[in-house]
Amino acid sequence: MIPESFIQDLLHRVDIVELIDAHVRLKKAGANYAACCPFHNEKTPSFTVSPSKQFYHCFGCGAHGTAIGFMMEYAGMGFVDAIRDLAARVGMQVPEDDQRRPAGAAPSVALAELMSRAARFYYESLKNSPKAIDYLKARSVSGEVARRFGIGYAPDGWQSLDRIFERYDDPALQAAGLVIRNEQGRLYDRFRDRVMFPIMNSKGEVIAFGGRVLGDGEPKYLNSPETPLFEKGREVFGLPQARAALREKNTVIVVEGYMDVVALAQHGVGNAVATLGTATTPTHVQKLLRQVDRIVYCFDGDNAGRKAAWRALENSLEALPEQKSIGFVFLPPEDDPDSYVRAHGAGEFERLIAQATPLSDFMLGELQARCDLASAEGRAQLVASTKPLLGRLQTPLLRLQIVKRLAEATGFSQAEIERLCELRPIARAAPARAPRRAPSLARALLRLILQKPELARRLPPPALTDSSGEERALRRLREAVSAAGAATPSCAALLESMRGSSEENLVREVAAELMQSPFAEDDIDSEFAGAVERLQERQQQQAFAELQTKVQRLGVSGLNDEEKRAYLAALSARSRSPARPAGSGQDDG
Repeated sequence: MIPESFIQDLLHRVDIVELIDAHVRLKKAGANYAACCPFHNEKTPSFTVSPSKQFYHCFGCGAHGTAIGFMMEYAGMGFVDAIRDLAARVGMQVPEDDQRRPAGAAPSVALAELMSRAARFYYESLKNSPKAIDYLKARSVSGEVARRFGIGYAPDGWQSLDRIFERYDDPALQAAGLVIRNEQGRLYDRFRDRVMFPIMNSKGEVIAFGGRVLGDGEPKYLNSPETPLFEKGREVFGLPQARAALREKNTVIVVEGYMDVVALAQHGVGNAVATLGTATTPTHVQKLLRQVDRIVYCFDGDNAGRKAAWRALENSLEALPEQKSIGFVFLPPEDDPDSYVRAHGAGEFERLIAQATPLSDFMLGELQARCDLASAEGRAQLVASTKPLLGRLQTPLLRLQIVKRLAEATGFSQAEIERLCELRPIARAAPARAPRRAPSLARALLRLILQKPELARRLPPPALTDSSGEERALRRLREAVSAAGAATPSCAALLESMRGSSEENLVREVAAELMQSPFAEDDIDSEFAGAVERLQERQQQQAFAELQTKVQRLGVSGLNDEEKRAYLAALSARSRSPARPAGSGQDDG
């Protein structure tokens, strides 16, 4: 675990403008710098870098982050590697801290540290397993590629993890999916005598494992169960390692197995990822299409492969936006991507990817193969089977093209197809710009604290009683500044402190708004004091309303002594204070 204090110091020393300018030519634009976004294709610059906030944001595609985030996204690094790279640039030594986090740590953070320790253990165990090394050599996996993916080996023992964890009976090991308790109460390692593939999230943290059996055991591949860290319908294997190739190719290849991803990377095809023992989900599609403009599903050409492809098609329809595309490649039945690329080479494999069957061709081809188009019944069946798919498609232009082809194949007119399929106009989404929001006290306070982090020390705890995301974020920022001691964190350090939290996206969104319209420096303190005062007023009003409700239900005698004093004091204060004009000041919502 890298200490927060080190990350804070690192971000203070790194100049994000200098860092990004070394990769993307920046031009001065008022108080900030601008360029065409390196994460999506555009002709008009919408990528903005703030030297004062040490933060970047693209108002076109929504990419944003600190210097650490930039190295993760642009260079395809994991979280720790990005920190090490930046530290080397400014002459800092990353501290190695293997001490476990205190018991009060967030559960997800504690589990992530357990997974990291297990990954290091498996990785170190690989060098002591000749049969695992021989397996990887037989699959032509080099040491460099094994290191890139963190491939390891789970020893053939019931309790091998007992060597690295102080308490093998720690319930957290079971919560992380590393240890299993059987019906007799005995604990044992989930993964035994398997080649191990760590599954990483976007931060480069290990959140799960896939284990490939050595020999003829079953199951051939064993995955971690779903845990607080890992939801298989949201994650893919190999995404952190693929980032640089994705940016270069603007295409992601989705395959079925870990070894397919590793073998393709070994042969120079680095833009492949794998789903994790489940069908491709709409969340997978959305996540991948934020990275690239094109997805190509690559499956075996047998019946199982075509069924998997059809499920992928069905789950892609609602998530497919305009100007993005999806294609399908089917390999010969005797091949998978691993065997194909080893037999035919990367060039031939990439030719198949370039010539992938478009989604519309695959969809209509599969449906037409199930119908007898020479008969009226078959043509009617084709329209009926296409109807639910067209209804889920959210891209008007592609839907129109499919309707035209369906009309040609069936003899119906386009208007008849649209009527029969009950197709309605698709609502066009608003441009992906920062949305206008109703004023909010909590949101205003978030902006003020991100502009001047020391203000968090003056935020009174009793004012934050609401469970809204904005007030939860305020509490987290106040805790981060308080934990930093005398040294106040920068805006960038505060943003990094939110990484992985449920409020991370909200705070980054607020930081993007701040880049567009910062507060005047001379007004910050007075704006903050006014917002806090109104927040406390709102809390007092809520407390009085609750007491008044109780009085109406039970009478004054139903209040305890403390509630009576608070109620009488509130009544006295309200009788002395003039009513506040309706609509004055900021909305308290």
